[in-house]
Amino acid sequence: MKATVKWVDGAMFLAESGSGHSVVMDGPEDHGGRNMGVRPMEMLLLGMGGCASFDVMSMLKKSRQDVSACRCELDAERADAVPAVFTKIHLRFIVSGNGLKEAHVKRAVELSAEKYCSASIMMEAAGVDVSHSYEIVDGV
Repeated sequence: MKATVKWVDGAMFLAESGSGHSVVMDGPEDHGGRNMGVRPMEMLLLGMGGCASFDVMSMLKKSRQDVSACRCELDAERADAVPAVFTKIHLRFIVSGNGLKEAHVKRAVELSAEKYCSASIMMEAAGVDVSHSYEIVDGV
């Protein structure tokens, strides 16, 4: 896996993935940015949510669950000192659908957390307190 990050100006950077996709990252105005893109630490959090969501949806599809929506809300805390690393991250999945079986949703979230989500498992290995929860919304 490869990626390139190019400085644009101020605190703005253009990140390009090896698969050919780009995203703008920018800093706040008090750090020379113009607030025109996500912050780099936000990208880590977004990537973790995307990785876990991919796992959960993949498993729910394989178990033939009738999912109409899946949202992962991430709540993170960072250290007050430099480096301001993540200290806690909670992933809350809200899964909507018809006749969803709680056992399948619970197992998908657990397997993502314990076995498949490289991003959250890496964060845990680095000392971040990572937790997961889920909610099922029927008939939406």
